[in-house]
Amino acid sequence: MKLLIIEDDEVFANTVKRRLEKYHFSCWHASNANDALLACHRYLPDYILLDMKLEHESGLQLIKPLRKIRPNSRIILLTGFASIATAVDAIKLGADDYLTKPADTSTLLAALNDKKIPAEIPQAEDVLSAEQAEWQHIQQALKFNNGNISATARQLSMHRRTLQRKLQKRPAALKNE
Repeated sequence: MKLLIIEDDEVFANTVKRRLEKYHFSCWHASNANDALLACHRYLPDYILLDMKLEHESGLQLIKPLRKIRPNSRIILLTGFASIATAVDAIKLGADDYLTKPADTSTLLAALNDKKIPAEIPQAEDVLSAEQAEWQHIQQALKFNNGNISATARQLSMHRRTLQRKLQKRPAALKNE
C-alpha cells in the first residue's frame, strides 16, 4: 500500500508517516506541488493525503492533475481550516474524502480504507446555528493566534473592528457555557 503525503508542515508529515507505517503503508512525502507531481509519477501511490493549504499553493489545484496521473488512487484532502464550501469544491474536483486536522490514526485509516466513520446522530439541541458556528470558528482562530485580535482578523479576512464587534455579540445559546 503506497501512500504519498503532500504536506508543507514537515513535523506533521513525519508524524503521519510514522503512524501509518505501523499499519504497513509505504510512505513518501512531498512538500510542494512540483515535488508532489514528480513523486506521484515516480512512486505511483495507491493513496494520497493532500494538505489543502500548502505554503504558497492550494491543494485544491492539485486534485485534478493527481487524479489524471493516478485515476484509481484514493485522494484524501486534509485541512486545518474546514468549511462546507471547500469540502464541496474538493469533492467536485475529485477528492474521495475531506478531513480536518488534526486527524487521529483511526480516522485516517477509515478514510484511506473508504470506511464510513460511525457518527452519532445529532440531536436538535446539538445542531449549531450559523451564529454559533461562526462564534466557535472565531474562537478557534483566536486560540490559534494566542488571543491576538489583529492576527486573527487577518486570518479570517475581516477588519479588526468587525472582529471585535462579533466578539462582543456572543450567541444566546452559548452564553451559559
